Amino acid sequence: QVQPVESGGGLVQPGGSLRLSCAAPSSIAPFNTMGWYRQAPGKERELVAQISRDGYTIYGESAKGRFTISRDVAKNTMYLQMNSLEPEDAGVYFCNTFPTRLMSWGQGTQVTVSS
Repeated sequence: QVQPVESGGGLVQPGGSLRLSCAAPSSIAPFNTMGWYRQAPGKERELVAQISRDGYTIYGESAKGRFTISRDVAKNTMYLQMNSLEPEDAGVYFCNTFPTRLMSWGQGTQVTVSS
């Protein structure tokens, strides 16, 4: 099945920054709203931010003011710039279409926030 490829995660200290990338198939990415999802240990996967094919963005409460979602349509790639990271931001980050999931879940990229 079709699935995206997430990258850019890692270990960062509280207050640090990371930039995540999501490469999605050209048959899907340019035509759909895309979203970044986070799954923390023991918790349900939740939507962190979304971006429409026209570039309109919506953020979850925890991401507002600290995260920026963007996309490069020509490269079929979506990004999530995360600043002022907090331990609560830790988890595996996935990307997919929103609201309907059109792709299989990828491997995700692990974000760890710890001193």
